Amino acid sequence: MAHHDLHDGELKALTHVCNTGMQHAAIALSQLTGKGVSIQVPRLQVLEGASLSHQLGSQEATALQLQILGNVRGSILILLLRENAQRILELLLGELPDAGAPFTEMERATLMEVGNILASACLNALGSSLKMTLLPSVPALSIGLGGDILARALERGDNGEAVVMIDAMFSVSDSLCGGSIFLIPAPASMGVLLGALEQ
Repeated sequence: MAHHDLHDGELKALTHVCNTGMQHAAIALSQLTGKGVSIQVPRLQVLEGASLSHQLGSQEATALQLQILGNVRGSILILLLRENAQRILELLLGELPDAGAPFTEMERATLMEVGNILASACLNALGSSLKMTLLPSVPALSIGLGGDILARALERGDNGEAVVMIDAMFSVSDSLCGGSIFLIPAPASMGVLLGALEQ
């Protein structure tokens, strides 16, 4: 089935099950920071073009990307504006990083652990809903323009299939800081994912 042929019922079911995963990720981040975390209902997009306009596009961002391992393949991308990544580090480490300096090894390790905790919570809940085992890979951290990072994560498969992206924005402590979580199933895994939703 081509992605643009997904009907409304499948889109709603996919959004609902992904919302469960995102909410668990928000709970995990709240427990980690000791602050209230809110998350929007995820927005599902079927992307058939090579370009994507996003509010983080032209701003420097810190990205944590993890591959999804198990019955469903794909990736999770956690995108934070640079200043929001610094605020999360301040919450966790008790000190605001130097705005003009590269992240230290401790800061990078802390951000990667944040990515691991968020992705694990999301995939555990998603896997439970789908009756599958889904695991995250070791996170990779990168820094650059948000749009460039997201475009690389959304590269389409060799067969030119569209990419399904589930985008949820979160905020910590009443918008003190926040970011976006993108769940991007691999095109080849969409049939498996939809089949599990129908069971």
